[in-house]
Amino acid sequence: MSLRADVSVSKMSRRHRRTRGAPSGRFSRAVREPERGLNRSAWRRFRANRRAMLGLYILIILVLSAALAPQLTWHDRDLPDVRAAEQPPSRTHWLGTDELGRDIYTRLLYGGRISLTVGLVAVAIYTSIGVVLGAVAGYYGGVVDSVIMRITDVVMVIPFFPLALTMAAALRPSVYNTMIVIGLLGWTGICRLVRGEFLTLRSREYVAAARAIGARDGRIIFRHILPNALAPVVVAATLGVGTAILSEAGLSFLGFGVQQPTPSWGNMLSAALSLKVLLLQPWIWLPPGLMIFIAVLAINLVGDGLREALDPRLTR
Repeated sequence: MSLRADVSVSKMSRRHRRTRGAPSGRFSRAVREPERGLNRSAWRRFRANRRAMLGLYILIILVLSAALAPQLTWHDRDLPDVRAAEQPPSRTHWLGTDELGRDIYTRLLYGGRISLTVGLVAVAIYTSIGVVLGAVAGYYGGVVDSVIMRITDVVMVIPFFPLALTMAAALRPSVYNTMIVIGLLGWTGICRLVRGEFLTLRSREYVAAARAIGARDGRIIFRHILPNALAPVVVAATLGVGTAILSEAGLSFLGFGVQQPTPSWGNMLSAALSLKVLLLQPWIWLPPGLMIFIAVLAINLVGDGLREALDPRLTR
């Protein structure tokens, strides 16, 4: 009888060790279901926002037209044709030609590839930097927070374009260096945003529970706190894409960004530096200017829609 009791206790002990620390299926579903419900609720609010959906549709069209540029064009992107220089829009050249006879419609679609890519990659760079620095500052506080925030303040005090022009000139203007320059200078807003979220979230009960069971700081930061601080980061990063596109356009317009013959909306717009082109040949500079305006407007509409959809104060 005693032997049977010992065997039973041993089995129960092994079963307890296997299940200890692993949430049951019912508990796991209970944790996931509110999150899924919140995501569905945010998506419903986003879809109900007509301006946000309009911006999303415009963005999809811009991305598809840039991605399918080889299939949607029939002229060489960089090949000059002096005999067709500065021609107005026609059946052969839908948006006319530039001073070297290159088809503007073709260069506009290929330029969208460069401008949109620069915007996305630059935002990815500075979002990564800002999230890491802001998370470390907000979680640890004290001296670490003070040092990171003072560095952030110094970067924010320096005007963006003079510093960007200096760095672009030092690195030599190119597509990749333009991404790096914008990415290295744009992280301060994300850093302060994430720091503020971490200062609020680090005192929550689930963080204390994670510390109590011996979770390491890295796991607490990236597994427990950061997912709950991502909503404002997503909104800020979305709006930042538009700002990065404008920054690329400004640098390329001044000759410190994407260099010819590689087209971007910014360096195509630089043709307006000529008074003759500005006044008498609007088909050369107007299309890239309109594309910048439409792209930034669409991104801002999507960003505003995300802010309204993800704002926890709007969750009922």
